[in-house]
Amino acid sequence: MGFSQEIITDIDNIWQANLKHPFVQEIGAGTLPVQKFKYYMIQDYVYLIDYAKIFALGVLKSTDLQTMTQFANILQSTLTEEMSLHRQYAAQFNISEETLTSAEPAPTTLAYTNYLLSVAQTGGQAELLAALLPCMWGYEAIGKSLAHSPGAKHALYGEWIAMYSSSDFSALTEWLIQEFDKITAQQTNMQRTNLTNIFKNALRYEVLFWEMAYQEEKWLV
Repeated sequence: MGFSQEIITDIDNIWQANLKHPFVQEIGAGTLPVQKFKYYMIQDYVYLIDYAKIFALGVLKSTDLQTMTQFANILQSTLTEEMSLHRQYAAQFNISEETLTSAEPAPTTLAYTNYLLSVAQTGGQAELLAALLPCMWGYEAIGKSLAHSPGAKHALYGEWIAMYSSSDFSALTEWLIQEFDKITAQQTNMQRTNLTNIFKNALRYEVLFWEMAYQEEKWLV
């Protein structure tokens, strides 16, 4: 068992909370109110702009050409496929690209991206991967869990589920997991504890992100 699976086993309660959040379950049922999904699209677009920067930092912190190339490939996938899907959805609701790019981050979005960027910039490659994994791995797990749900045939949500349950997305996620397990194989217990905490915090933010979208979170002042 790789260290990544050890972490998932250790924090299974948070992992399950991510998979079973009402926002996710209602996408699968095809019953999520469209307004909530529109809110999510805009905030996720804002999130992805900063998330992509972490892959760029992955290129910078890589020590071999193969790893640099793979991080660059995931960066390209994020900037094109994922963000293109968001723009396509937005167009269906007459949300302009200008609206997406100028949207103000909600409190949770801002806190989450700031945390990820802080870890990625101050840590090494292991810390960067621990921060990245909960998002990609969580979305892959959600995509697979919803692949045969009613939502997979929903006119709006079906394409979203299809992307995150795709073999291409799984391949990128699996590479991140393998890279993380390879790097952490020889680390000390103290180092592993730190990485577990980073992973746990990022996964907590994933749950908070669903909740933020479900509640359509606003700044109080």
